[in-house]
Amino acid sequence: MLGWTKEDAPRWDADKQRLFTTEALAAVGMEAPQAGYAIADEWWRVTNDGGDVVGYGWLDAEWGNAQIALLVGDGHRGRGIGDFILRKLEEEARTRGLNYIYNVVPDGHPNRAWMTQWPLLHGFLASPHGNLRRQVRIGVPAS
Repeated sequence: MLGWTKEDAPRWDADKQRLFTTEALAAVGMEAPQAGYAIADEWWRVTNDGGDVVGYGWLDAEWGNAQIALLVGDGHRGRGIGDFILRKLEEEARTRGLNYIYNVVPDGHPNRAWMTQWPLLHGFLASPHGNLRRQVRIGVPAS
């Protein structure tokens, strides 16, 4: 069973540093904030049965839509955790009455093809604006 916990005051902590490696952050043009630094928007951590943090979901609501991102730790991929995070983020968007969820894969991402293909396989469509988006589904359980 996976846990889904909203971070009320998200900060850059040891678990984020562990999962968002320096290389992964560099791939999207970011540097890790300093430990304890407050980070923007809404964050949820995903834990496994043992209480270990295995992933994160991120949502930034703007103009009736939500930009989302998710990350599953290297040793936990291929177990449905990404699907779980996506369902939960969509549920969060739905409860806010938002229209679309979308993601932007940076041009310089070293695994851009895979990072684009995964959302496409989950019902996202490429928009003319260069992002991948999907209309928020009504009545889809987040289980």
